[in-house]
Amino acid sequence: MRLLWKLVILLLLINTCAGAGAPSRPDFAQEPSDVTAPADSPRSELRLRCAANGRPAPRYRWKQNDTDIDFTASRHYRLDGGDLVISGPRAERDAGTYQCLATNPLGTILSQTAKLRFAYIEDFETKTRSTVSVREGQGVVLLCGPPPHFGGLSYAWTFNDSPLHVQEDSRRFVSQETGNLYIAKVEPSDVGNYTCFVTNQEAQRSVRGPPTPLVQRPDGKTLACPGDQLSGPGEGGGALCFPLLWGGTSSLH
Repeated sequence: MRLLWKLVILLLLINTCAGAGAPSRPDFAQEPSDVTAPADSPRSELRLRCAANGRPAPRYRWKQNDTDIDFTASRHYRLDGGDLVISGPRAERDAGTYQCLATNPLGTILSQTAKLRFAYIEDFETKTRSTVSVREGQGVVLLCGPPPHFGGLSYAWTFNDSPLHVQEDSRRFVSQETGNLYIAKVEPSDVGNYTCFVTNQEAQRSVRGPPTPLVQRPDGKTLACPGDQLSGPGEGGGALCFPLLWGGTSSLH
């Protein structure tokens, strides 16, 4: 009887060990995800991550834009485990889609697609901005017009030569969607040059636009807008009425 129990225990141990070492097809533990890198920032390398379980241990390959990467012919692509390491990444060469493949004798699996994109923001055009004229007590909108870019932007404005940003209050509001500056009930102290300052955090770069002069109309003539609207520059140097909706905050864009 004792011998029988020993045989049962031995068989259980054999089955347990055999199960632990049984061949298994690859299964992703980590798949690559989208990456946005600054286009103008010197960076030694960039890494797209990939890891898979399986027995035997999987081997890895990568595709760029649906084409297999030839690691033997490329100096700037290399494998580190399952990760793809890109040396000296450049937008014109490396932007695109990437997929990881994990292979062992039981099969091959293909990862989700990851996009590698490069954030940038160009400089503003240097042409002079048109002067915006307004009567005291009326509202006005100053347009930012950000230059071509990729990546999220944040906006601020400076006044005359002050390095400090225009502070938002009950009369001033900066839209973080368009960058436009809204001023309600213009006062003589508001007259001067306003400059839009745009930051692309992902690109790690900020640019400054040309100044927009704001002047008070000496003749007192202005576009007649309803009391809940404000005037601003339109096409061809004309003016437009804009809805005035804020009271501390604004829904203007």
